[in-house]
Amino acid sequence: METLESELTCPICLELFEDPLLLPCAHSLCFNCAHRILVSHCSSNKPLESISAFQCPTCRYVITLNHRGLEGLKRNVTLQNIIHRFQKASVSGPNSPSESRRAPGLPGGHRPYSSSGGSSGSHSARSSPAQPSSHQQTATMSLEHRISCQFCEQDPPREAVKTCVTCEVSYCDRCLRATHPNKKPFTSHRLVEPVHDAHLRGLTCLEHENEKVNMYCIVDDQLICALCKLVGRHREHQVSSLSERFDKLKQTLENNLTNLVKRNSELENQMAKLIQICQQVEANTAMHEAKLVEECDELVEIIRQRKQIIAVKIKESKVMKLRKLAQQMANCRQCLERSSALITQAEHSLKENDHARFLQTARNVSERVAMATASSQVLIPDVNLNEAFDNFALDFSREKKILEGLDYLTAPSPPSIRDELCTSSHDTITVHWTSEDEFSVTSYELQYTIYTGQTNFISLYNSVDSWMIVPNIKQNHYTVHGLQSGTRYVFFVKAINQAGSRNSDPARLKTNSQPFKLDPKTAHKKLRLSNDCLTMEKDRELHEEEPHSRALQQHGVVRSSRERLHRQRLPLLGGVAGRLHLVRCGRGLQVSP
Repeated sequence: METLESELTCPICLELFEDPLLLPCAHSLCFNCAHRILVSHCSSNKPLESISAFQCPTCRYVITLNHRGLEGLKRNVTLQNIIHRFQKASVSGPNSPSESRRAPGLPGGHRPYSSSGGSSGSHSARSSPAQPSSHQQTATMSLEHRISCQFCEQDPPREAVKTCVTCEVSYCDRCLRATHPNKKPFTSHRLVEPVHDAHLRGLTCLEHENEKVNMYCIVDDQLICALCKLVGRHREHQVSSLSERFDKLKQTLENNLTNLVKRNSELENQMAKLIQICQQVEANTAMHEAKLVEECDELVEIIRQRKQIIAVKIKESKVMKLRKLAQQMANCRQCLERSSALITQAEHSLKENDHARFLQTARNVSERVAMATASSQVLIPDVNLNEAFDNFALDFSREKKILEGLDYLTAPSPPSIRDELCTSSHDTITVHWTSEDEFSVTSYELQYTIYTGQTNFISLYNSVDSWMIVPNIKQNHYTVHGLQSGTRYVFFVKAINQAGSRNSDPARLKTNSQPFKLDPKTAHKKLRLSNDCLTMEKDRELHEEEPHSRALQQHGVVRSSRERLHRQRLPLLGGVAGRLHLVRCGRGLQVSP
């Protein structure tokens, strides 16, 4: 009920709608509130009728008024009925939301009223001082919307318990028993729950207050009465009966509702498909992310293993080279020790001043020094400079470029069939195509079928049974053999890689017509065939004109002995059993030799 009350509250006065107007934007507004909006927009030197538009306070939609102003807007009768029922439920229901707005301490939540319509003083004194006005307004509103007996003579009248639709009068229990005894003709009167006069009498004309609306103006799209049609401004307008307009509008509304329900169903199906696609996107994304982590972990593991292997190789090379260098150093050290000892001995001999002693020892020392000097290349070991380990390099630039180019693979772009490059014969067609990213294409697939004139290539493509497929093509061209001559075909090219495939646009190519050739086996023996059996001529050795030659000349086929006959002039089928069969202009001729 609280939510319902908020829906029934005017956005301007924040009270329940009173005489609500139905705006073109489908929102509602109190008549008085709309009038105040117009007054606020009207300047001091302009009349109120000059205001032709105002904005909806809810959605800011511009409401355009006609010459009648606010009276030209439709009343929201349905909303007014809902408000009446809500107010009735608020007054009578003990657990209704209006209980919170009534004064506390009263049994049943009702406030006693004096004969003047006010509340008793004792209860007023016990009212909450913080909200006295709201309680009084709620009680007054409940009293105003209470349906009173229209037959009572006392003041105030008692509350009505029934409304007679026949009499169009509301009665309390006492007046009902007095005016409607259980006798004829009152037994035929229809009694209903108490309703307001406006609901009982029905809608009245906006221009003639005492007249009920009984027809519909099609021009102004408005309910009118008989006076409006007879003497009012609608007298020249086209009108229809309420029942006819009701049936038509109801049918239109039902059709629109059916279409809307159908559209909503389609939107729901579309939404379900979109949700399913979103779920697939989420699942595929999670799968690809997991695959990415797995692949990168494998790459990292491969790099780690290769790092260990290369490090071991470097250490082994280091140990081996150092071992060789140590051996060379030992050999050099040994040679150096021998040379140093010989140098010391030679220097000691040079210090000898006694000629006899010097000659005795110097000869042997001199020979050993000369021998050591002469064989210095043998005594001094060669040093291998390649053992410095400077010919070893670690170059991973190629691998770095490959790693930098790591990316996820997508389906290749659709290839494009180049019609200007395609060629054909009477039984073959060579199809050429190009692809923007041919380096990412693993293979191509050519599909073709006979063209039947169907323009919907999607449905034609879905008919899988009629298609011939040539898979695993590595080049960007292919020649199809064994085709029918003079026949038009439809071709598709599909580019394929590990991520998927995409089709090209369809291309329609036609084979050439079958070339006409003369049959040398069945042709007449006195005819000479040439040019790959495409032309023929009369044998030169003939001295007299044969009957068949006369027949050929008579029909304009052979005019001289050297005249060549082409297939456009002579579609010759051949000779059978010594007779020559010709077809020209749709007629068959037989010529005997």
